[in-house]
Amino acid sequence: MGGIGIWQLVIVLLIVFLLFGTKRLKGLGSDVGEAIQGFRKSMGGDNASAAPGQAPVQQPCPLTGQAAQQQTDRQA
Repeated sequence: MGGIGIWQLVIVLLIVFLLFGTKRLKGLGSDVGEAIQGFRKSMGGDNASAAPGQAPVQQPCPLTGQAAQQQTDRQA
């Protein structure tokens, strides 16, 4: 009795569509999506470059001599 039913949700969504229009809601949705992508990228969890359904592959790179020292300096 205290929860929101499907019909109440439909009515609220209908009112939102009537007030704002679909174009404005589409723009708002894209802005929210870009904000979420920016947040994920800043947190270091951006996996958008990987193809869907495939895990990113990390291949070890053999480093020798001076290149190895430069790589460890960058990580520090």
